[in-house]
Amino acid sequence: MRHTLPIAPQFYVTAPQPCPYLEGRMERKLFTSLQGNGVEQLNSSLSQQGFRRSQNVLYRPSCSDCSACMSARINVDAFKPTRSQRKTHNRSRYLERRATSPWATEDQYALFREYLDQRHADGGMADMDVFEYAAMVEETPIRTRVIEYMDPERNALTAVALTDVLEDGLSMVYSFYTPDLPQNSLGTFMVLDHIEIAREAGLPYVYLGYWVAGSQKMGYKANFSGLEVYFGGQWTPLKDPAAFEAEDHPLSSAPIAEQVANIHLPQGQHPSKR
Repeated sequence: MRHTLPIAPQFYVTAPQPCPYLEGRMERKLFTSLQGNGVEQLNSSLSQQGFRRSQNVLYRPSCSDCSACMSARINVDAFKPTRSQRKTHNRSRYLERRATSPWATEDQYALFREYLDQRHADGGMADMDVFEYAAMVEETPIRTRVIEYMDPERNALTAVALTDVLEDGLSMVYSFYTPDLPQNSLGTFMVLDHIEIAREAGLPYVYLGYWVAGSQKMGYKANFSGLEVYFGGQWTPLKDPAAFEAEDHPLSSAPIAEQVANIHLPQGQHPSKR
């Protein structure tokens, strides 16, 4: 008997687990696999609807009693750097950018471990070994780049971004950097540099992952002008972050079946929930 991949993506829901952003809440994710033909179009289409990629899986929050997590992106044309951001960019302009194929290296993993051990020792990725790191970087069915930032004087890898190239922008899947240069604000610098890359490539957006209303850990994303969040089925400019603080209310989340029914797929495909 011959087995073929489903014509349309199948959507699944994870079991609830403690939320890493808001204390006392539970998180749940809606997800589907990136497989078969048309994965580039599927990744772009679902990214435009608030999904994120992790290896060969696309997911977005689908919590039963909270909708505080919202996908965030920067509208490149609307972005205007602040004085502080201009200083941050100029402070690290000496770094040399190098875009490569999604291939993991020992230098990357050493920097990754240093970053986790000092910045996120209690996070969900803290126990990742070299093989799991390689899978995170290399297991991608779409157009992905590893963007390295080198210190030319020390010939040292200083920062890394794993970045997907979408139809309408760049998606920063994951980034990390040396914790020894806090004055350089390297996380902010990489976002600013991705805005430059997108502008040079004629791409209108830089996708940043999730902004979480009420979470101090994710608050830095609101510092970028031109930020939009995916809220209520559409992209909305984030003019006043405090206006979204109340979105951690149980009635603010649509039922799963309704969420799946409202997902738009490329080429007229129809999603289904399993």
